[in-house]
Amino acid sequence: LSDVYVPACLPDSEKVRTDICDYYWEIQRFDREVGQILRVLEERGELEKTLVVITSDNGMPFPRAKATLYDLGVRMPLAIRWPAKVKGGRVVDDFVSLSDIAPTFLEAAGVEVPEEMTGRSLIALLLSGKSGTVEASRDRVFTAIERHAWCRPDGIGYPSRAIRTHRWLYIRNYESDRWPAGDPDFDSPHQGSYGDIDNGPTKTYMMQHKDDPNVAPLFQLGFGKRPAEELYDVINDPDQIRNLAGDSTFAEVKKKLRDQLEQYQRDTKDPRVEGKSPWERYPYYYKDYWKRAARSAD
Repeated sequence: LSDVYVPACLPDSEKVRTDICDYYWEIQRFDREVGQILRVLEERGELEKTLVVITSDNGMPFPRAKATLYDLGVRMPLAIRWPAKVKGGRVVDDFVSLSDIAPTFLEAAGVEVPEEMTGRSLIALLLSGKSGTVEASRDRVFTAIERHAWCRPDGIGYPSRAIRTHRWLYIRNYESDRWPAGDPDFDSPHQGSYGDIDNGPTKTYMMQHKDDPNVAPLFQLGFGKRPAEELYDVINDPDQIRNLAGDSTFAEVKKKLRDQLEQYQRDTKDPRVEGKSPWERYPYYYKDYWKRAARSAD
């Protein structure tokens, strides 16, 4: 337990450290099974010429992580191996996104990439012999969320957009009057209150100790409401707990990032930038699954 790194947004307690260790154990199991898959390819003589991409779901299932646009919610592992084409031994600093994976597969297979795809193939980056910055245009990445779990009345979401650069994270929360982690008084079908946070020991611990002086400010960060704008210096505040959006010292930085985000939204025809929200009218079928599952259990 003493070796565990506890993100600054979580309480440093034995319960939380144990929960993180359990999470690491899941990752160890996954790594072992990936090794088994690679051995099958090797036995069949396909390993060297197979493009293998390993990544994950969005975010560790902890407060202020999964279902958020902070690094703990969107920064994910990405391992790519293709020995016949791509040489290892390089460290590349370019930003990439999972939307880049589909056009990468298409280009690798010799298939034309449709114009409407907003992702950019990684083939040129993979085949390059450069380290550090390979493609100068990959100096930022954009992320978004509309709705995750059925955890608010009528299933409404918590729409947000973000831009992440090497130095800054800027987040725009469009409905800051809502509870980002799910309503505290709404009984989510499978997660209970604050239903956008997966159930687990850390969530339970923080809810039980929310009035403790050492936990209260962290509980507010993970479970409380958020302002319309957030700005974090990810170099000096890697866990993103000090919001600088209201500090006039960083007003110019905030404006620049806001303008870049809005331009990207216009370029990609994001209805939110025009004040529209078609997603809130979309049906949500997953909640019905949990109702059926509960009836089956009864």
